[in-house]
Amino acid sequence: MMNKIEILAPAGGMESVYPAVRTGADAIYIGASRFSARTSAHNFSDEELKNVVRYCHLNGTAVHLACNTIIHDDEISDALKLIEYACSIGVDALIMQDPGLISLVRKCAPDMPIHGSTQLSVHTKKGVDYLYHMGLTRAVLSRELSKEEIREIAEDCPIELEVFVHGALCMSVSGQCYFSAVLGSRSGNRGACAQPCRLPFTVRGGTGHDLSLKDLSVIRHLRELQEMGIASAKIEGRMKRPEYVAAAVAACRESLDEGVISCETEKKLMSVFSRSGFTDGYYQGKLGADMFGVRSKENVEAAGSKIFAEIHELYKNERRHIPVDFDISIKEGKPVRLTASDDSGNAVFVEGSIPEKAVKVAIDKERCERSIAKTGGTPFIMNGLTACIEGGLSVSASALNTIRNSCLNQLSEKRQMIKPISFKKIFRTNAVVGKKNQPPKHYRARFTDDIVSDDFLDSELIYVPLTLSNEKLENLLDRGFAVAVEMPRGIFGIEKVMFENLRRVKKIGISGVLAGNLAVIEMAKELDMEIHGGFGLNIANTESLCWLRSQGVIDCEVSFEMTLEQITSLGNVMPIGIISSGRLPLMLTRNCPAQNDGRGCKHCRKAPVIRDRKGIGFPMQCFGSCTEILNSVPLYMADRRNEMTGIDFEVIRFSVENPVEKKEILQNFRQGLPRKSGYTRGLYYRGVE
Repeated sequence: MMNKIEILAPAGGMESVYPAVRTGADAIYIGASRFSARTSAHNFSDEELKNVVRYCHLNGTAVHLACNTIIHDDEISDALKLIEYACSIGVDALIMQDPGLISLVRKCAPDMPIHGSTQLSVHTKKGVDYLYHMGLTRAVLSRELSKEEIREIAEDCPIELEVFVHGALCMSVSGQCYFSAVLGSRSGNRGACAQPCRLPFTVRGGTGHDLSLKDLSVIRHLRELQEMGIASAKIEGRMKRPEYVAAAVAACRESLDEGVISCETEKKLMSVFSRSGFTDGYYQGKLGADMFGVRSKENVEAAGSKIFAEIHELYKNERRHIPVDFDISIKEGKPVRLTASDDSGNAVFVEGSIPEKAVKVAIDKERCERSIAKTGGTPFIMNGLTACIEGGLSVSASALNTIRNSCLNQLSEKRQMIKPISFKKIFRTNAVVGKKNQPPKHYRARFTDDIVSDDFLDSELIYVPLTLSNEKLENLLDRGFAVAVEMPRGIFGIEKVMFENLRRVKKIGISGVLAGNLAVIEMAKELDMEIHGGFGLNIANTESLCWLRSQGVIDCEVSFEMTLEQITSLGNVMPIGIISSGRLPLMLTRNCPAQNDGRGCKHCRKAPVIRDRKGIGFPMQCFGSCTEILNSVPLYMADRRNEMTGIDFEVIRFSVENPVEKKEILQNFRQGLPRKSGYTRGLYYRGVE
């Protein structure tokens, strides 16, 4: 039997919960006052969370709580308190990103379903397998996948899959965007993204807004996704207004129920919010300039009062959709007895007054049905009535209404009863570990090619692309370099090829791999290779380091969104490093802006540049199936080495530098000399929100 796909709606506040539920959402996702990837949404206090759960469970709607940001050591206790509270009020699932917190919740609340947030950047079969091994019950896939790629992941999938079907498209792969953080200290990984990508950024021959995508909409394809076995169709938009939520849910409901959406429904959807219309480019595998768009004056003006009034009609009343079976017994000399049972196994009964002898017309099943079917103002609808009625008796309509209302009230209370999930407090030994007091003694260098001079022979390790030929890799080994290969963070559609490449390099004697994606850890473990954690894993607390260690990872580049103080306070769990020199990768995108001129990749003889409205250039570089957008100026920290106590190694990250520049950077780096100008300290002092 085919699974029934869930319609999952956003709710940034109570004003959006009602539209979501009343237009037909099967589940909603919300955030609490902290640790939610949408800090600008209203989000919910503890009391509001409880009321949301009660209201939604009354209506048969599940509640998923987003706790999907990376967190720091001093926040873990508060995060666990929030999750303990979520368990106590019967939240149906948690949406999570931070691996350390996930590992703790698996111990504290093993029965709580956890959904891997799209912030985990999972977009391959092995990535989903890894979430399964972590004990997660669902993966929220990256938005950049094509339908063929989704279908391949869904085949024999060990856990549920959730796919975004409508709403805003980030230019970057979720979880791999540092643009807002580095430019303005507002971290997308912490839920505070300022959306700088919506500002003018231009490539040669581009659209003028070459980091701004149209909104996604694949609502027309819901039945196709359902046939693939996708468990949940997710609507983006916790910061959007209630009318947006209602229009999107209603369109999803119509698409599933009818197989199509009407022109009128599509007009409402377009009017309430769009950016130059919608796109299904990723889903159809058709990338390029047609996917880009902005929120224009015409888009804003389309959302007129008439459209909003029509949408309000969709959710002004409760949706009567929960089937209730009634059983009524009317017997002489005994109180009228009405029993009600719902689709969740709840059953209640009420006894009314003793029936009188009929003077004119005796009560019958038809008259009972007319009264009991009047369930307006509730989410219930009469599914059927079984009646046992003795002849010659009379029961007034008001008496029937009274016992019906009393019965439904009791049924409502039963459906709203809190069903807590067990939460066991644990002693966190990982929180108390020794600290290191020495500055880093080693450095590593990351290259995008095999042009590595012998000046780097004193490096502890060099990272080179996995895709280098055997001949080039063997040359580096023969020259005495300690070599590990870097796997791309973006491996859309190329996972099998990358896995075979990894197998190939192991055969020639390379045992180490730099993993910036969970799927890479899964592959490296299968091949029994040494795993070095990359910055793309977003490791920001001691618990996450402990989790990495349990997975066989031997060392890790921690998140460059942390301050030096936060980094040096991490527990002594494993060797850790920081990117200390080089252009930080601000964005990982599958939709390369440089292709908006229509000339394709072949014309890129050197790294193309995208420019902001001030003319500042940000280089771009392809790796794997994605493009990295690099910062306009390099990071440099070598002259602050004495402040890096507790850090084991530094990473020099080369990207667009020529051989002469590499040599000069290395000389200054070794001696800890300051740079004169044209550099940044990144976030190591100012931190992020």
